[in-house]
Formats: sequence, structure tokens, C-alpha cells
Amino acid sequence: MTAFAPDSLVLNRKLPLWYQVSQSLRASILGRAPEASLRLPTEEQLAAHYGVSVLTMRQALKELEEEGLISRHRRRGTFIEPGARRGAPRRLLGSIDAIVAQQSGERTTILAHGPTPVPGELAEYFPGAAEVVMYKRLRCDGESGEPTNWAENAVRPDVAARLDVADLERWPMTKVLRDAVGVRISRITDTVEARLADPPTAELLRVPLLSPILHYTGVTYDEAGRVVDVARIRYRGDRFSFSVTVDAE
Repeated sequence: MTAFAPDSLVLNRKLPLWYQVSQSLRASILGRAPEASLRLPTEEQLAAHYGVSVLTMRQALKELEEEGLISRHRRRGTFIEPGARRGAPRRLLGSIDAIVAQQSGERTTILAHGPTPVPGELAEYFPGAAEVVMYKRLRCDGESGEPTNWAENAVRPDVAARLDVADLERWPMTKVLRDAVGVRISRITDTVEARLADPPTAELLRVPLLSPILHYTGVTYDEAGRVVDVARIRYRGDRFSFSVTVDAE
């Protein structure tokens, strides 16, 4: 059996450490290989891996336990819940790892990919560009096979040239851009709005035409301030919820 190995994490000192660790570990749990062990490393081992204190690690694990992703047993250790499902609201505090976690843990099918003229509604993000490389993917629940969302990613051609399409069947686009392609992401702007399912969305997600969906737009910028990727994701309204926590100073 393959041992569970969490991804590495570059900590951002502007966000709570426990939150960043919980999101990174959450993404690793949801994106783990099917044959990987359900037993997590010890608190001390995880704390050393992420470079945080045991108290910070304990708080991160408490967050995942409350979500139902893990269970903790005295003297036995901490285990991934085999039947844990996505869908509980997440607190999004501005972490890139939160975006990765939101997109992890589903079975992905590549529907199409290739160069295309810049769509008119995306022209503002790619000024002066004649084309982008478009990737279309369908995500399904890993257990039931039920469609949960479908995504279109418009990627700058020079970045797409370094992207391996096979990676998109394993990982979210944000993780591929950051960890496989090596893009130094400076920020991601997110917009979520209610829309009605158009014919392609209704067919792919198996929902009635004009039924409510959640439409997410994410714009990813590199350290030079250039747009790298524009993601448009249509979520089934009955499968997803988003929450944002604002802490008073």
C-alpha cells in the first residue's frame, strides 16, 4: 500500500498558518492516489513537514475533522475518512491552496483542448493576443460518477506550451500552473454568480435546461501582473456552496 504523502507548502505570513496548512492538507487528501494509505502521519511529523508548531498543526487537523474528512483516535492515530465527500462550505481567506483544495478530489475528463481565437468576452484579459489555448474538462464525483461541474480554461499560449494535458486529469489547473509549469502566481480574483443552465451545461451536468447553476470565474495573474489563465466553471447548484469569513481587525 502506498504511504500518504502531503504536498509541500510555501507559507504566506499574511494568512493564518493553521488555515493554510489545513487547505494544503485538504487538497492532498482529496487528490491522493486511490491505493494510498488512509493513515496520516503523526502530528509531529506533519508539523515538521509544513514547518509549523504542533499546536498550529493540531488546529489545522481540527478544521478537517469538523469537515468530516478525517477522524482522530487516541493512541491509534489520525485517519482519512474513506467515505468523506466534498460539498461542505469552505472558508476562503485568500489562499491559493484554498483554490486548489476547492478543485481537488474529483475524476476529471478532458473534453477538448487546443488553440482558439480569443473569445470576445475575454479580450480584456488578453490585450493584443490573437488566440489562447482553451481546455475544456468535465469533473465527476469520484464515487458515484455523477457530474458536478465543467470548466473552460483560457490559457496564455506561451504558458500552455509548457503544460502537459495529462496533468489536468490528475490535478486542478491552479496546481498544474504553479507546481508543474512553474508559474509564480501573484493573485487570483474570483467571482461567483447565479446563472441559468444553457444547453451545453444542462447536457454535461445532467440538469434541466435553465435550472440554477453557480458560475465561477477565476482570473490568475503571474508576478509580472499578466493574466495567465481565465477559468470559467459551471457548478451544479445542488452540489456546491461557498462561504467567506471576514474577521474584524
